Amino acid sequence: MQSQTQLRIQLKKLKLSGILDTLDARILEAQNNDLDYRTFLTMILEDELEARQQRKVQKLIRNAHFGTEQTLENFDFALAPQLNRGLIRELATAAFIHQGQGIILLGPPGTGKTHLAKALGHQACRKQHSVLFYKFYRLFTELAEAELNGSLEKVLKKMIGCDLLIIDDFAFKKIDPKSAEFLYHIADTRYGAKATILTSNRAMADWMSAFPDPVIAGAILDRIAHQAYQIQLKGESIRKKIAQKSKNKHLSL
Repeated sequence: MQSQTQLRIQLKKLKLSGILDTLDARILEAQNNDLDYRTFLTMILEDELEARQQRKVQKLIRNAHFGTEQTLENFDFALAPQLNRGLIRELATAAFIHQGQGIILLGPPGTGKTHLAKALGHQACRKQHSVLFYKFYRLFTELAEAELNGSLEKVLKKMIGCDLLIIDDFAFKKIDPKSAEFLYHIADTRYGAKATILTSNRAMADWMSAFPDPVIAGAILDRIAHQAYQIQLKGESIRKKIAQKSKNKHLSL
C-alpha cells in the first residue's frame, strides 16, 4: 500500500495524469493477461500520450471561443439535402488549412452556415490546429478595444497567426475606414498562408456596400475569395425544421 501511494505521488509530481487515471485498470489487465513489462510500459505510455492529446484538443476548443458547441456529429444533413456531403467530409480532414485556402458559406438565416463553420472549426481543433471564431461585429469591437488599451499588436498577431480564422455574419453591417484597414491588414497578411472561413446571409455581390471605400473593399474581397470553396445553403430555415420535427414528435407521444 505504501509503495502504491508513493507511486501515485511520483506520477503527480511528474504530471503524468494519463497514467495515473488508468493505472489500476492497466495493472489488473497486465495481471490477468500475464503481460510482460515492456508491453505494460507501452500501454501506460500510450494512455499518457492519449490524455495529453485530448487535453490539447480541449484547450484549442476553449481558445477558439465557439460559444455553443456545434459539431458535424450533431449536424442533421437530412435537413440540408442540397449539401455536398463528400465535400464537407473532405473539408473536415482540414487539408484546406494546410493549403491556406478559404471556405465561404452563403445562404439565408437559419440554413446551417454557422453550425457548419463551427463544426469545421471543431474538426480543425481535433487535428490540433489553432482556431479563432468571431462574429463580424465582435472582430472589430475587439480590435477597437485593443487599440485603446495598447494591446492592438498582440491581438492582431493572434488573429493573423491562428491556423483558421472564422468570421460569422460577414458584411452583416457597414464598417468604418479604420475597421476596413484592420481587415485588409489581416486578409493581406494571411493570404495564401492561413485558412479562413466566412459565413454570410448576403450574396457576395452585396458585400461591397459594407465597406467605406470600394478600392480597399475590392482588395479585401479579392484576397478572401481567391481559391475559396463557395458553398451555397438554400431552402427553409433548419432551425424551423428542427422545431417542427420536435413538435411533431411531441404530438405523437
